[in-house]
Amino acid sequence: MQPRNMSMSGVVDLAAVKAAQEAKAKAEQTRAETARQGGAGAVSPADLVIDVDEAGFERDVLQRSAEVPVVIDFWAEWCQPCKQLSPVLERLAVEYDGRFLLAKIDVDANQMLMQQFGVQGIPAVFAVVAGQALPLFQGAAGEEQIRQTLDQLVQVAEQRFGLTGLTVDPDAAPGGGGRPEPAEVPAGPHDALLEAAVHALDAGDFGAAVQAYRDVLADDPANTEAKLGLAQAELLHRVQELDPQQVRKDAAEKPQDAAAQIAAADLDLVGGHVEDAFGRLIDTVRRTAGDERDAVRVRLLELFEVVGPEDPRVGAARRALARALF
Repeated sequence: MQPRNMSMSGVVDLAAVKAAQEAKAKAEQTRAETARQGGAGAVSPADLVIDVDEAGFERDVLQRSAEVPVVIDFWAEWCQPCKQLSPVLERLAVEYDGRFLLAKIDVDANQMLMQQFGVQGIPAVFAVVAGQALPLFQGAAGEEQIRQTLDQLVQVAEQRFGLTGLTVDPDAAPGGGGRPEPAEVPAGPHDALLEAAVHALDAGDFGAAVQAYRDVLADDPANTEAKLGLAQAELLHRVQELDPQQVRKDAAEKPQDAAAQIAAADLDLVGGHVEDAFGRLIDTVRRTAGDERDAVRVRLLELFEVVGPEDPRVGAARRALARALF
């Protein structure tokens, strides 16, 4: 089964925006169906770590990822760093008490999965959330870094997809059969507005989506889903009326024109060219000064919000921006 959307953000272009919303809807439908069937009860701590092969990948990883974030540990018996990393991941899976499921994949026995995820070396750790695959880290990372990464994963899964994890019964017998029952997620106070924003995005009414997300944030300024949605909707609204050919022409002819470079960067990002968008604006920061430079910096920060702060390309661009500014 081919992994999809290998990015924590999961949203860069129009298709990806819709894909992320559809993934959330699918996750909600899966949880509702599980609830209608009476659920499968709590799981034991031992059931939080599973071995997965190619035959069971769709069932054990893709389907389960609609209920709980699935962290994938690619390992091999001969890999010495794997022997250091795997026990840490297994211990943290239990410690995080059902907020993620650890799936262990032996690369020697599952070469196809290794190739499909683009694994270049092991240990390599990925995650699948609501059917969307994303890289976490490669190599024997320190426990503090692993915890920070897992905390980000859990937060994104909960706030963007409503995945709050599994119910763990410390007294339950392992291997109780069936699929574990996720914790019930109550409807939020802004669900209607958020749903209206999604429908507006699907319909191409980006102005209405912007307003719906702003209405949510007016009442709940910390709402992560609304912040992300607003950044996306504002970007799409900006580029909706642009003439791409003219924008590209202006950007090529006027390398020091902040407005021209900002418009071209918006088009870059909507087209999925994340590094190009970031690099264009960072170069423009170096070439400009005063209010123009500040306008470019602000737009770059807005594009960081669209991609998502957990994306490694954002971290690299932030460091490059700091060097350009100072």
